[in-house]
Amino acid sequence: MTIHTHLNDGTPVCIRRVNRADEARLKEGIAQLSPQSRYLRFFSGMREAPPQVLRVLASPDGHDHLAWGALRSDLADPPALGVVHAFRDKEDAEAAEFSVAVVDEYHGRGLARLLTAVLLLDCAREGYDRFNVNILPENRPALALARSLGAQGVGFEAGVSELAIDIPEALAALRAEADVPGLAAVFEQFGDEQLGDQADGG
Repeated sequence: MTIHTHLNDGTPVCIRRVNRADEARLKEGIAQLSPQSRYLRFFSGMREAPPQVLRVLASPDGHDHLAWGALRSDLADPPALGVVHAFRDKEDAEAAEFSVAVVDEYHGRGLARLLTAVLLLDCAREGYDRFNVNILPENRPALALARSLGAQGVGFEAGVSELAIDIPEALAALRAEADVPGLAAVFEQFGDEQLGDQADGG
């Protein structure tokens, strides 16, 4: 499945599942992150992800590991703009660890919300009902995104805030979001009306 939509400034993007052929794109995307962005995402300032980490990130199985990436759809050799992952909790099959990363040039243009919406829809279809997310307190944009999705604080350990996000509530919040016009195309193209009814309390 490939979802075609656009950023807040009209830039056309497509969002599709990550696969093994994307390993080089993921490596390049991580290298394009600023040192601060890499630290906030990986809790490390590493310039490059270790090969074993890249292999894991580029090998979602569509059930216990879901991953979607965004590309510019108006360029012949589209660069990776952002990626979102969910890893099923080994001790709780209905929960997943959630993470999203967007290259610095595309911050503030609605891409994180578009990617998150796609992942939420996919996770709901796979039987997840909540996300667990670990965020550094200084990562204000990530905290703002999580809280806009209804995140609740559940802990604080080793300097990291631990939050939980209810997936149906988060989907309802995104459906009501008026500041990211590209979201409507995501919900329409994912084509899961039943999920929409559930998120609206039906």
